[in-house]
Amino acid sequence: MTRRELLRKLAYASLALPMTQSAPGFSRHSGDEGADQDSGPQPAKLPPPSQLTDEDDKFLNDLEVASFRFFWEQANAKTGLIKDRCKVTGNDTSTVASIASSGFGLTAICIAEKRGFIPYEQARLRVVQSLAFLWHKMPTHRGFFFHFADINTGERVWDSELSSVDTAILLCGVLMCRAHFYKDRDIRELAHAIFDRVDWTWLSEDTELLSMGWTPELGFIPSRWGQYSELMMIYLLGMGSYTHPLPPDTWLAWKRNYFEYDGLRYIGSYAPLFVHQYSQAWFDFRNKHDKFADYYLNSVIATDAHRIFCLQLRKEFSDYSDSLWGITASDSQHGYVIWGGPPAMGPIDGTVVPCAAGGSLPFLPAQTMRVLRNIHDHYPKAWCRYGFVDAFNPLTGWYDTDVIGIDVGIIMLMAENARSGFVWETFMKNPEARRGMAAAGFASYSPKGNYP
Repeated sequence: MTRRELLRKLAYASLALPMTQSAPGFSRHSGDEGADQDSGPQPAKLPPPSQLTDEDDKFLNDLEVASFRFFWEQANAKTGLIKDRCKVTGNDTSTVASIASSGFGLTAICIAEKRGFIPYEQARLRVVQSLAFLWHKMPTHRGFFFHFADINTGERVWDSELSSVDTAILLCGVLMCRAHFYKDRDIRELAHAIFDRVDWTWLSEDTELLSMGWTPELGFIPSRWGQYSELMMIYLLGMGSYTHPLPPDTWLAWKRNYFEYDGLRYIGSYAPLFVHQYSQAWFDFRNKHDKFADYYLNSVIATDAHRIFCLQLRKEFSDYSDSLWGITASDSQHGYVIWGGPPAMGPIDGTVVPCAAGGSLPFLPAQTMRVLRNIHDHYPKAWCRYGFVDAFNPLTGWYDTDVIGIDVGIIMLMAENARSGFVWETFMKNPEARRGMAAAGFASYSPKGNYP
């Protein structure tokens, strides 16, 4: 089964996963809970606050340089499209781009220009070429983009769907460029045009729960964004639109189920760890609360629960430790796998996925830095020209030969957010982002616990 097919089936995972073996200390509370702010997720004990050291900052800078190299080298400079994945050994001849990888890549260019990895004019030219191609030549329908495309022509490949979440990731990159290069008229106008073309009301026709996608052959995909996941960015962007806005009630339509693990209570779903990361790569939820929760604090708790979950797997997989943990959707020795926990999901076999910790850097800085440094220092085969390989298994000696754009991307963006908050602060300058969060009912508050 291909990665695309697995991702499409992820919506159905909750139907089967309750039958898998749950780790000790796990429970789920059914229903749409959390209407009362006071009943929101509260940690049994938050990790102590921590700050990055100068050595940490230098390490993350080197990691960002390596990660950015992927987005710069594995792109078609004329189209701006970026490969979905590439091999790190030998010559990679793949021509399949993903719009999600391209969205991460647009954001990566902003980080690289800000950090001085590339000159301003080089960064600006690549962004202009990318946005011009997206606006003038890239096939779309109602403003939405196909999940996978030919890196050279932009044409749809693999009969892929118009993807709501991958379009949202691309749009986050587009808006990030508009805010970062705000003095550039060409970038501003192209970004406006691309975002304003998206018809969110078509996606929500006759339903408050948005469809995961659409194909010309079969119409809307039956699966919908109805459970807590990376969906927050989709709804917030839609509600923030000035041309085709979603009604505020759509924010209330999706379910927020509560999970408990080892004394930690948080909103979650039967899905890998990345669902707690993706929306928060761009949207700044810190010190904000809607009717239901503080989603930043929720991700802190969920990440800590995942760390503890991995530590408790050590009886079965001796490689997991406080310095080596993290399982999320990734490559494996037997293909692409949707795995993680709690509760245990997928054929967990001792594989470590670096973007699990890397994508959680702002949530648990000390704990995730310990993991990333350990991998870099003691598992040299897990490091390549583009940073960490997608996954590796110390127990079997297997090391992936690929990197995947979205996994490289979440590491780079979250590393920068942990260092400076640059992506959050820049992206939130977009009025659409602020408008979406206001429509969802977010308000500033002082959290009871301390953030890491």
